[in-house]
Amino acid sequence: MPISREKSHAHYQRACLTIPGGVNSPARAFGGVGGEPLIISRGNGPYLWDVDGNRLIDYIGSWGPHILGHRHPAVIAAITDALQRGTSFGAPTELETEMAELVIEAVPSIEMVRMVNSGTEATMSAIRLARGFTGRNLIIKFAGCYHGHVDSLLVKAGSAATTLGTPSSPGVPPGCTADTLCLEYNNINELAEAFKKRGDEIACVILEPVVGNMGCVLPVPGFLEATRELCTKHGSVLIFDEVMTGFRVAFGGAQALYGIKPDLTTLGKIIGGGMPVGAYGGRADIMRKISPLGPVYQAGTLSGNPVAMASGIATLKTLKSTNPYPALEIKTKRLVAGLASAAQAAGVPYTTAQVGSMFTLFFNPDPVTNYTIASRSNTQRFAQYFWGMIDQGVYLPCSQYEANFVSATHSEADIDATIAAARNVLQA
Repeated sequence: MPISREKSHAHYQRACLTIPGGVNSPARAFGGVGGEPLIISRGNGPYLWDVDGNRLIDYIGSWGPHILGHRHPAVIAAITDALQRGTSFGAPTELETEMAELVIEAVPSIEMVRMVNSGTEATMSAIRLARGFTGRNLIIKFAGCYHGHVDSLLVKAGSAATTLGTPSSPGVPPGCTADTLCLEYNNINELAEAFKKRGDEIACVILEPVVGNMGCVLPVPGFLEATRELCTKHGSVLIFDEVMTGFRVAFGGAQALYGIKPDLTTLGKIIGGGMPVGAYGGRADIMRKISPLGPVYQAGTLSGNPVAMASGIATLKTLKSTNPYPALEIKTKRLVAGLASAAQAAGVPYTTAQVGSMFTLFFNPDPVTNYTIASRSNTQRFAQYFWGMIDQGVYLPCSQYEANFVSATHSEADIDATIAAARNVLQA
């Protein structure tokens, strides 16, 4: 039976009068599933409540940050304490240093780190730093990897490894993408060919070591290793965008899980514990090129905000002391197996991908290793599945091409309820 959405509808119509599309990020617009977004009023543990009073099992977790669940007591206490001291100073605080020390201790490749305010700001800054460090202009990204709304990264793939990307958004001049190569994720040969032809021009390669923005897509064996080797050989900077995977797939991120050491890493989401935050860090010789030590300029009035730092510190300390990762892996695998069983029983073509507490059920019979394959997924079937799960009390990402996230607060009963909901929806 469909849940009530009357209040959400009214609030959404009101929002549309003053906010473009009624939302402050397209990811919330339900464009991939149709209809109108639910308006959320609060969260607690693994649950959300909308303005109509519907309780939903949440597998978005604010798009990844809430690995400890909503309103974790340690995080709320840290935020409350920080607020008693002030909201922002525009001056250094001890909290910034403590956060930097925690990140450097946890992430194998980071020797120095700079705090910023978002994942987009982190990737933009890391690319500028890589260009400033190498004195080169060309960058490589991969189709299906999203690194924020940076002009140089909003590109469509060219027809070959030597074809430069073209802007994928109005408002991005062709000149902004004239130095961006967009290649196929997991295609080692194409990457090697690009380096063979233009290796001495390539400032950096930026990629998600586990993709979360075309659904959860894992690197094929050898892909990350080959990328590392090619960057080392040609003097290019390897940037891992771990805004989503950092402290999510493992405490030290995907680079710890796969044993690959990038030169720079971008972080966000979990290191803010739900507050707006980003960071980029890496080799000390590269990081020392940033102003005020070096000539590469980057600044931010609210960078290292004390409330965000307090929230992130509490999150990282809790993750370190409780080590929820083994239990999360087991829990997520059981959920994914249950969803796969439900799809198989219903005769629905599917494949799954999972690493740590990230996963995607693709309505696609083929294993998804790149954007071309991902784009063949049955988005109409997904939309039906999405709304069916909403009516069953389960809140999923509103696109086939987004990763799902399990939190430490999801109970075995929540997992069972989600699997049962999937059976009901897929067999309807």
